[in-house]
Amino acid sequence: MKVLITGGAGFIGSHLAWSHLAQQDHVTIVDDLSTGSLQNVANLAGPRFDCHIKSVTDIDSMSELIDSADVIYHLAAAVGVRLILQDQRRSMATNLYGTGVVLQLAARQRKRVILTSTSEVYGKQTRVPFCEDADLVIGPTSRGRWSYACSKAMDEFLALAFWKEARVPVVIARIFNTIGPRQSGRYGMVVPTFVQQALTGQNITVFGDGSQSRCFTHVKDVTRALMAIAMHPDAVGQVFNVGSSNEISILELAHQIKQLTNSRSHIVPLTYEAVYPPDFEDVSRRVPDLSKLSKLIGYEPQVSLQETLLDVIKDMQYRLHESARDPSIQGVEPAWHGAARAANAG
Repeated sequence: MKVLITGGAGFIGSHLAWSHLAQQDHVTIVDDLSTGSLQNVANLAGPRFDCHIKSVTDIDSMSELIDSADVIYHLAAAVGVRLILQDQRRSMATNLYGTGVVLQLAARQRKRVILTSTSEVYGKQTRVPFCEDADLVIGPTSRGRWSYACSKAMDEFLALAFWKEARVPVVIARIFNTIGPRQSGRYGMVVPTFVQQALTGQNITVFGDGSQSRCFTHVKDVTRALMAIAMHPDAVGQVFNVGSSNEISILELAHQIKQLTNSRSHIVPLTYEAVYPPDFEDVSRRVPDLSKLSKLIGYEPQVSLQETLLDVIKDMQYRLHESARDPSIQGVEPAWHGAARAANAG
């Protein structure tokens, strides 16, 4: 099978590429490296792997790649709350226009498209667990946080319209908080940030009071689910939550990481105002209803949170060691700067 992965040099995309190669598939990735890294796919070189450093908005290049693919995973998108808030215009354009290009080109031969969406589309929904057909509760346009949620929701609307009107076989995966080796903390991902802070002896900076909760999933479980729904005939035209329903508060997560790393770091609260723009809003809980996915493919997360965190810690230890030897190595960044640095000095 010939697989095309947009955003294939990113965190999830690179793991997905590896999993398909392990199945003897031919894998082609497209990535503009705005958030991905060639280091994520450095070990994948071979006769069944092709890498194209291009944007998904490059219609001529994408046309040829999509025509030759059997299935397309569309992961290319702006990622991370910090990146979204820093560059909202580019983030929204990447999400909306890039998805439009992929779907329009896939429609010519009705190629199967797996669109990765996000739990962010649920917005400020307070009824947990989040169900795929529940109402979306988005904040006001004056608060930039919700621009990402809206752009990804529009991606979903567009994909479903291509299915209903042009019979393009699309599957939508709303991915919840995914963690694992090779994830960067550069754009606000909490687990690699906490792990790096713990391993380097910096203060572990918890935003707010730390009572906000999330459900973290190993990237192996996420890629396994994506590959299963990609091939399932009954998944077409459907939206699926993908993640874990094991909830943990951010403060408890910080304590668990401190314990697993045997760190002497202090856990320090940091106000949202110290890091984000004044109009920032957070979400108190984010818990998926996984019954629809479980019914279709028998999905249950197989990797525990502790095992997942240990994988992240081992990977971060390696990257910190390598970056100390060669500062040009990407993927390990300083902990939160600005006000966070002041907190670390305390």
